[in-house]
Amino acid sequence: MTQKSVIIIGAGLAGLSTGCYAQMNGYRSHVFEHHSVPGGVAACWQRGEYLIDGGIHFLMSHKPESAIYDLYHELGIIRDGHFPDLTDYGRFVDETSGRDVTITGNLDRLAADLKAIDPADAGLIDDLVAGARAMQGADMGAMGMSKPPELAGRLDTLKQLWGMRRYFRFFVGKYNQPLSEYAQAAHDPWLRTLVENLFLPEVPAWFAFMLLALLADGQMGLLADGSLAFARSIERRYLELGGQVTYKATVEEILVDAERDKAVGVRLADGATAPAEHRADVVVSAADGRSTIFKLLGGRYVDDEISKRYETWGLIRPTVMVNYGVARAFAGEPHLTTLKLARPFPVGQQAIEVLMVRIFNYGERFAPPGKTVVQVTFETAWDYWHDLREKDRPGYKAEKARVAAEVLERLEAHWPGLSAQVEETDVATPVTTWRYTLNDRGAYMGWLPTPQTIMTAIPRTLPGLANFYMAGQWVLPGGGVPPSLYSGQHVVQILCKRDGQQFVTSVP
Repeated sequence: MTQKSVIIIGAGLAGLSTGCYAQMNGYRSHVFEHHSVPGGVAACWQRGEYLIDGGIHFLMSHKPESAIYDLYHELGIIRDGHFPDLTDYGRFVDETSGRDVTITGNLDRLAADLKAIDPADAGLIDDLVAGARAMQGADMGAMGMSKPPELAGRLDTLKQLWGMRRYFRFFVGKYNQPLSEYAQAAHDPWLRTLVENLFLPEVPAWFAFMLLALLADGQMGLLADGSLAFARSIERRYLELGGQVTYKATVEEILVDAERDKAVGVRLADGATAPAEHRADVVVSAADGRSTIFKLLGGRYVDDEISKRYETWGLIRPTVMVNYGVARAFAGEPHLTTLKLARPFPVGQQAIEVLMVRIFNYGERFAPPGKTVVQVTFETAWDYWHDLREKDRPGYKAEKARVAAEVLERLEAHWPGLSAQVEETDVATPVTTWRYTLNDRGAYMGWLPTPQTIMTAIPRTLPGLANFYMAGQWVLPGGGVPPSLYSGQHVVQILCKRDGQQFVTSVP
């Protein structure tokens, strides 16, 4: 077994996964993290008695008989976590018409409920449900994530295509168009809005089919212990394997042997809780892609493809997250409600029309008995919040307070008496996300997962730079938990191949 050393930048899910698989395969690894806790964008923080969870919404493939489940098992997630089944994806409410529909895993009931909105849309609804049924039983972990592109040969591609033969028709044609375009077939405007918002309007239609299939298969779970506990479970596994983590250690430069174009270590920013320079045989960045390539490496190792990607690809739109600690139980309420507002309200130059309301009534860690965290998110503009904070700090704080009051007024109409029960209020903007994670423009899931980006194979390496690799959502578009975890595994698979040793895994 090799005893080569590996430095990993970032203790998010991808960085911790990289560390775990590095330790399993005999590498000595050390993770440096900007924040004081693990998890990256899978973040939680305390406000009085309440645990605010700003991270993972649900976990897919949390039960046996899938490659993703095996991944969770190897990383210690299944051993330490509690993931109650998600039976309903959420409720959609149209304030203008008063209509209310729950997206359920019972596909027969779902079809009937959607057709009740407008029988004229039966064709689109049947098509949507048929797509979900066709994808039931699919092993989502086998869909392009079993190997990195650097190791995927022609035979691997053929095996992947053969494994996806039942679903291949969904990756071309009308099912590969954005959900917003697919939804245009709906006659009813509200049904169109509902279909568009099954995930993000830009994702391909097949992605919504996949989510509904997972829901119907009982392969979606909630994080009853919260996102930080989820990240801690991987950190615990990493430390058990002999890994090392240093927190409050912001990397300001990746050190390169210029004569040989080889990464040799990192330099930490002033004030870090560790020596300034650290050397290693290999450097892996599981941090923000733009910062890694154009700041930490000075933009010296790019080609036309990389430049075009960072110039033209869209980022996932950042959000404002308003959290309320409420002295109320919310027993029996759905965990997620999407409100289509009758009266939009302004934030900067935008009119906010849709609110996503999460109610954390499915775990005991979020609040004391009889109390609950209610979280509201909506998409927003990075520039508005960034410029406001930079130029007018009092105005930035006042705008956060105004937004929290406006949102609470809208919730009051659906949960009367709520305003008087609020004990804590917390507002996180895109700038908050950036401050704690350094994600470009607050893009919590990296690239916007369009049909183009989500199917693009991005190398884990940079042209002309040896002993350097990247992990995380910037090299596996689509974001989310499984891609981030797989990307860490991919890096170590490449290392093992390069060093002439067999890649191995183990379970705790």
